[in-house]
Amino acid sequence: MTQDNNQVVIFLGPPGAGKGTQAERLAAAHGLVKVSTGDILRDHVARETELGQQVAPILAAGQLVPDEILVALIRDRLSSMEPVRIIFDGFPRTQAQANALDLLLEELGAPVNAAVLLEVPDEELIGRIVERGRQAAAAGQPVRSDDTEEVARRRQEVYRQETAPLIKYYQQAGRLVEVDGTGSMDEVYGRIENAVSVARSR
Repeated sequence: MTQDNNQVVIFLGPPGAGKGTQAERLAAAHGLVKVSTGDILRDHVARETELGQQVAPILAAGQLVPDEILVALIRDRLSSMEPVRIIFDGFPRTQAQANALDLLLEELGAPVNAAVLLEVPDEELIGRIVERGRQAAAAGQPVRSDDTEEVARRRQEVYRQETAPLIKYYQQAGRLVEVDGTGSMDEVYGRIENAVSVARSR
């Protein structure tokens, strides 16, 4: 494996911060593969697989899927990737997941280059999520079970309890880059590009 070609970026931040949109744009610009555990899980739910039936009520309640399920999904996804050029959107979400990911990446010789933290005020986050649900309904599209104010607020609380400690974890590892997630998509993306470029050169 040519380790110089490896690049691993993690997107952190609460639900509604825009991680998915910005991760897709960064992936397209730099030849990276975006992996969203949320997308993978929702696909299983839609196809009513065994895994989908297992996690559907967990997602609907705004809770976190068990670590072992997500780690297995990530291991399977990375097993055939060489070099490892990836953006994680929505993973890791707990300390245990972060530790498991570090061990896996160490095996592959592809450490985390940057953990991008998108920061957006709580009330703006709730508004974004609820509006996303309204727009989907208006367009006749399925509304995600987590695009309601009640579930959105519960997910924010889960984020603060379970995921926020990762900020300190990646900060101590010297990989955290904090980005203002407010403003236009282009403004936020420009900040992300600059932050990742600085982190990559460390």
